[in-house]
Parts: sequence; C-alpha cells; structure tokens
Amino acid sequence: MRCTAKYERNLVAGGYRLIAGTDEVGRGALAGPVVAAAVILNPKKVPRGINDSKKLTRLKREHLAAEIQKRAIAFSVARVEHDQIDHINILQASLLAMALAVKGLQQPPDYVLIDGRNEVPDLECPQLAIVKGDSLSVSIAAASIIAKVARDEWMRAYDEQYPGYGFGSHVGYTTRAHQEAIARLGPSAIHRMTFHGVKYYQPTLDLRD
Repeated sequence: MRCTAKYERNLVAGGYRLIAGTDEVGRGALAGPVVAAAVILNPKKVPRGINDSKKLTRLKREHLAAEIQKRAIAFSVARVEHDQIDHINILQASLLAMALAVKGLQQPPDYVLIDGRNEVPDLECPQLAIVKGDSLSVSIAAASIIAKVARDEWMRAYDEQYPGYGFGSHVGYTTRAHQEAIARLGPSAIHRMTFHGVKYYQPTLDLRD
C-alpha cells in the first residue's frame, strides 16, 4: 500500500480545487482527548515522506508536521475532551473532532477525504470515507501527522500535571505500566471513565446508612 495523491488528483480532474484530508488520533487511548486535524495541501508544495503517522518515528513526524503546516494552503486542529467522550461515546467524539477540524480550516474545502468507514456529519461539501485512508491518501496522512504530534505534545504536558501515570511515554494508551499506575493511584481527572481498564478501578459508592 502506497500513500499517494491519487485521490486528490482524481478530484482535481473532476473540477474540485481545495481538497482537505482529515484524520483523528487517540481513539483507543484510556486518557486524554481525541484529537483531529484537517489539512488542505498545496499540490505544488507537498513535503516528501508523508505517510500514516503510525509508520513514522517521532522525529520524522515532528519534522513533517512543521513542514506540512508551513507549506499547506490551510490546516486546523480540534480536540474533544475525555468527559465528552464518556458522554457521547468514542465514535461520535471522533467524528465530532474531525467535523470541528474541517470547519476550523481558514479556507473552506470543496471536498473532504476522511480516514475510516464513517462520513463526518454536518459538513457543507462532498466527502469520501476511505478505509486505511491514512496509508493511501497524502492529505489524510498529513492530517494524521499533525493530529498525532499535537496530541502527543498535550499528553506530555499532562504528564507534569498528573505525575505518576507515565503520560509522557505512553501518551494515554494501554500499556502494562499505565494499567499498573491506574491500579495504584486510581484514575486521574483526564481518564475516560467509561473505558474498560479504567472503570474497573473506580471506587464504588457505599449507599448503606
């Protein structure tokens, strides 16, 4: 599977001009926000090496994120917090984050390419959901990189605010060290209380007199 501009070129050939890609990160984490980005790349200034953020090293992601933001026609980042995730569920929170990212673009897109199976609600332009889109579309991959770098930075900041959980290393995802920290300290203020692996460690209320 190669990450290319094939989808973008086909849309331009069909008369669309501003093509946005959007993706989210943090969907499977136990703590912190789900973060989405939307990017409209300049076809003449696409940085080399863009790919699914999960396939890149931290150093490569951070370098590319800076280059993408410098060269893109427009980009936007949005986040949906842990408590809203618990309230509306992670799928709806992920779609909401992507909708907010697209709507936050400095220039409204003519078409949106989305990573995954689900279309994003309430967009005012045509859209296409692409399974494994972050490995196939350069615009979606660019969004995945920006979202990943932004979320990791926020989680490293939370590591100082909530010491002992290791947010600076696992950035909220499930690891043995993270589970042991939850068991030892209890959930923090940014843990997703409805997620398996967190709710087990919540104290139960004693309703007896």
